[in-house]
Amino acid sequence: MNQIKNWKLKELPLTVDVETKAVLKSLPSAHAALAELKGIASTIPNQIILINTLGLQEAKDSSAIENIITTHDELYKSELKLETFKSPEAKEVQNYISALKKGFELIKAKGIITNNIIIEIQKELEGNSAGFRKLPGTALKNLSTEETIYTPPQDIHEINKLMANLEKFMNDPSMCDCDPIIKMAIIHYQFESIHPFYDGNGRTGRIINILYLIIEKLQNLPILYLSNYIIQNKSDYYRLLQQLRENENWEEWLLFMIHGIEKTARETIDLIIQIRELMLEYKHILRDNYKFYSQDLLNNLFKHPYTKIDFIVNDLNVSRITAAKYLNKLAEDGILRKEKIGTGSQLFYLILVSVCGRMGSLNFFPILKSIFISVVNLFDWG
Repeated sequence: MNQIKNWKLKELPLTVDVETKAVLKSLPSAHAALAELKGIASTIPNQIILINTLGLQEAKDSSAIENIITTHDELYKSELKLETFKSPEAKEVQNYISALKKGFELIKAKGIITNNIIIEIQKELEGNSAGFRKLPGTALKNLSTEETIYTPPQDIHEINKLMANLEKFMNDPSMCDCDPIIKMAIIHYQFESIHPFYDGNGRTGRIINILYLIIEKLQNLPILYLSNYIIQNKSDYYRLLQQLRENENWEEWLLFMIHGIEKTARETIDLIIQIRELMLEYKHILRDNYKFYSQDLLNNLFKHPYTKIDFIVNDLNVSRITAAKYLNKLAEDGILRKEKIGTGSQLFYLILVSVCGRMGSLNFFPILKSIFISVVNLFDWG
């Protein structure tokens, strides 16, 4: 116990060669999957649809790892900013989405991942400006036994020193000429072990993963998320992290992360293909039957799982009355379903995905079963 508790985290770069034969053999297929994902993502006309759709799923899964449990329905409704649909859990997940988007915008502007960006991401997640830990007392425990399994650096000067070293490692190619996927896995381990914040370390670390792949030009958008893979293999994930701290077994950790990237990329490719096919079917339905069809209307219905009049007005540049007219017509024809919620004057319209006749025939991820529900909130037209 004391050996683990007093274990001193080393600065990067690593002093051992981690690119073993097994690790190198596993990389080409992971890179091929990432390249295919990068290409197919560009075929969606409005890529905000992918960021919103897949970002929401990642936010839900990443938060679930920290035992923040929500349903897709809660998350979709929380975007409407209505008190009826607010829950602490949904708010936490919405914070994750905001942090993810903020991090993406910041690295696009800066071209690198800095500690200031990492602090901004965590600030968006947690809603406070505490920054790096300044007080001792943080320890990682086994939730079942309450046993302390790892004590991260406690001194603020050591935390600052390690984070400065990590920042340099992320952005200075001369510190490590290893494959960027391997480097991402090393960064993830180091950040998790520094554990620089009081709260939100796990979620911040998982956002750093995808941002780093974008920095390395392996992806253009923040759409590859490992959280679902980690949930499915949660015990292995924590076991391998701890194993690294105790005996530096890098090969098993790297193989785990490389496999996760390939598996997640392949699943995301399948999901994007299904999104594209479903959008095409709705495009034909709307274009062939409604004079008011536009690509902006289609994009809106897919961009917002629950949309409201304000979103339609902004995206289509039409009046509120015109937007309501469009959606009422679609509801009358069974393309959208109208529903009243609560005692107020909110009316909601849900896309009937069964119009396509395909929901039962494809192996949709759970998110797809409800992601194409678009709801319109009719406030006072004034």
